[in-house]
Amino acid sequence: MSKLTYSLILAALAGLSTVSAYAADAPASGQSGVTQHKEDVHVIPTSEHALTGNVGLFSQYIYRGITQTNENPALQGGFDYAHASGLYAGIWGSNVSWISDPGNGVSASLELDTYFGYKGSLGGDVSYDVGFLRYNYPGNYPAGFVKPDTDEIYGQLGYKWFTAKYSYSLGDTFGVNNASGTDYIDLSANFEVADKLTLGLHAGKQTYKGDNGGVSNDSLYSYTDYKISLTKDIAGYMVGVAYTDTDAADAGYYIPATGKNNGRNQFLVSVSKSF
Repeated sequence: MSKLTYSLILAALAGLSTVSAYAADAPASGQSGVTQHKEDVHVIPTSEHALTGNVGLFSQYIYRGITQTNENPALQGGFDYAHASGLYAGIWGSNVSWISDPGNGVSASLELDTYFGYKGSLGGDVSYDVGFLRYNYPGNYPAGFVKPDTDEIYGQLGYKWFTAKYSYSLGDTFGVNNASGTDYIDLSANFEVADKLTLGLHAGKQTYKGDNGGVSNDSLYSYTDYKISLTKDIAGYMVGVAYTDTDAADAGYYIPATGKNNGRNQFLVSVSKSF
């Protein structure tokens, strides 16, 4: 992780005891599901402008059911700007190891995402969210290596406790060549089952498009993932535990250097704070 990212996160940690509550004046909906990607968490502020931050410590970083840190801890944080009109933009970072774990000569240990979008209501309990997300993985790559930097556009509909989100890749996807059109469908629900205790349920489908050398990316990399989580708000800190699993094939996700399939069933514990 870069010195700049460490400085930003450590500064956020230092300020936790003095900052106010989440500036949007409402709980961030995604926090209830042990969310690790903050582009999934925005609310429309009651004031015209709102600048908020988040920081979290996780036992590992799991994204769409795939471990990004080889089951090792992750320190994550970001900043968001939101306008009362529904416009928002943000930046979010985490340490990662999945790019270099295979021992391929790559030196890249940071994911730094940038995103922007628009969120609003269709009336009643129906909401929507559309936007653009850029996954950035700065580092040193051998000549000819397909970099994992990825561009996605997304759209989401919500109704009360339920959300359905569709993400569409605009080019090479997480280091998979010729994968434009790859998409991800996310179905999630969050229920408050006790005071400040939330049950999260999730199912997702990652489908890769394209082929390389006559072998379809779909046959190697497509999979379905599931997650169940519990999150408790304790004095403004979100403490969570989650279980995830996928049907990711060894052909695409087994790493000989680690002896693991990165999509196997995993447990996750976390503590995070928004300010």
